[in-house]
Amino acid sequence: MTKSVAILDYGSGNIRSAQRAVARQGVETVVTDDFQTALDADGLFVPGVGAFAACMEGLQQVRGDRIIGRRLAGCRPVLGICVGMQILFERGIEHGVETAGCAEWPGTVERIEAPVVPHMGWNTVTAPEDSRMFAGLPDGARFYFVHSYATQKWELTETHPMPAPKVAWCDYGARPFVAAVENGPLWAAQFHPEKSGDAGAALLANWISTL
Repeated sequence: MTKSVAILDYGSGNIRSAQRAVARQGVETVVTDDFQTALDADGLFVPGVGAFAACMEGLQQVRGDRIIGRRLAGCRPVLGICVGMQILFERGIEHGVETAGCAEWPGTVERIEAPVVPHMGWNTVTAPEDSRMFAGLPDGARFYFVHSYATQKWELTETHPMPAPKVAWCDYGARPFVAAVENGPLWAAQFHPEKSGDAGAALLANWISTL
C-alpha cells in the first residue's frame, strides 16, 4: 500500500518544490492545513521559510503545534525543514524579541555569528554515528542552506529524561550550529533536502523508509 505524506500548509512560503521532492520518493502527497488530514497521514512534512515569530503564528492558526504534539505522542513520523526545524525548539530570538516555540527540544534559535549572513549555499554536515537519517551518505555530504538563524548550542544533557537524539552539526562563522536532529519519530534539518540534489533525495528516502 502506498504511503501518504501531508505537507503542512500554514502560510510559510512556497512549498511546492518540497511536495515534488517528497512525491518523487513514490509516496502520495497532499498540501493541507486540515487538522485531521495532517494527523492521519503516514508522515508529516513541516516546511518553514521566513521569521520564527511569523511561522509560529501561522502554525498555531492551523493548530500545527497540536498536530505535531499528537503525532509524536503516538510515535508517528514528523520531518521539519529550515524554520520548520527551528520552531521545534523552545524559543526563538529575533531582533531582541523572544517567541515561544513548540518546545519539543530545549534550546534557543538565534542569529548566527558569521562575516556573511545569511548563510546561503552548499556546506558539509558532520553526521552522528549510526544515523538512519544520513544512512548511505558519505562523510562530509553537502547540503543546501539558506538561513540567518540557527540553534548553536545543544542543551539536552545525559540526565535529561528524553532519549538522547542524534545531532548533526555544520561549521559556519564563529560557532557551529545544529544542522539536523534525529529523535525517534521526530526528524529535522536546517538545510533544504529538496534543494540538495542526490544527498537531499537520499535523506528523504531514508525518512520515507520509516513511515
